[in-house]
Amino acid sequence: MLKTILLVTAQIVFVTAFVSAEEPASAKPAINLDERRAFGYLEDICKLGRRPSESEGMTKQQELLIDHFEKLGARVGKQEFNTAHPKTGVPVRMTNLIVSWHPQAKERVLLCCHYDTRPYPDRDKDRPKGPFIGANDGGSGVALFMEMGHSLPAIQPTFGVDMVFFDGEEFIFQRDGGKFFLGSEHFAQQYRDRPPPYRYVCGVLVDMIGDKKLSIPVEPLSQKFAPKVVRSVWETAKTLGIKEFVSKPHASEINDDHVPLNEIAKIPTADLIDFDYPHWHTTKDTPFQCSGASLVKVGRVLLTWLQQVPEDVGK
Repeated sequence: MLKTILLVTAQIVFVTAFVSAEEPASAKPAINLDERRAFGYLEDICKLGRRPSESEGMTKQQELLIDHFEKLGARVGKQEFNTAHPKTGVPVRMTNLIVSWHPQAKERVLLCCHYDTRPYPDRDKDRPKGPFIGANDGGSGVALFMEMGHSLPAIQPTFGVDMVFFDGEEFIFQRDGGKFFLGSEHFAQQYRDRPPPYRYVCGVLVDMIGDKKLSIPVEPLSQKFAPKVVRSVWETAKTLGIKEFVSKPHASEINDDHVPLNEIAKIPTADLIDFDYPHWHTTKDTPFQCSGASLVKVGRVLLTWLQQVPEDVGK
């Protein structure tokens, strides 16, 4: 799924360990996360099969998500646009889904992931044209947000919250090269060129956060573009004792959906990503390699963080 391109930097941006002198936030009983239910959502998504843009699997996934979030009380909208198929030139319909919680708020936080899968497992040495269901790379962020939806109606976030599911993150038919981030780029351009009646204070992108052996280091481009977001999220994880959030930076920059959000829309956005995943873009990226416990750990951090996002995080 992930169209991610690694841009190895000659100089690593070092990040000091975040230490918070504050006492842990008071208990938030409204947070309701369940490992088995979260993993069940991941399995349900993967049962749909491959989910490239405008595929049958993508259409079924959209129907599943709209039904799920509307039943939980969210407002769901579509942001649609066309792009040319990279091989045939035929128009392909792309759809970003926008799920809004507390929609009356004029200042909002953006939570986002991509929900398309790469057309083929092109890094699979044995089956580069085999089936690719993208459990971690594509499915994990979707399952996480589905699980978080059980808590968001009840908690009191600092700002309103939008979950955005980006289409066309990696509508790529070759192993290297191609046009990535179609959905996030369109979203960022629309936000810049047709400003909505609200403002995104900041954002968090999640990508490949379901690995059984989860480890989320600081992504260097996130530290560059959104240092306050990074600091506040990792401080929250430290307070919660969730050690999978590692304050040490990743060895290389990761080009992901957060780049258009930062560069085009000017929304300070951090990328939570465990890129050191051995089954990336292979047929082995299945639910068996993932864990509901990993999803819930990320969910606990984000739901707690949403209730204490610093007022100046986007400044």
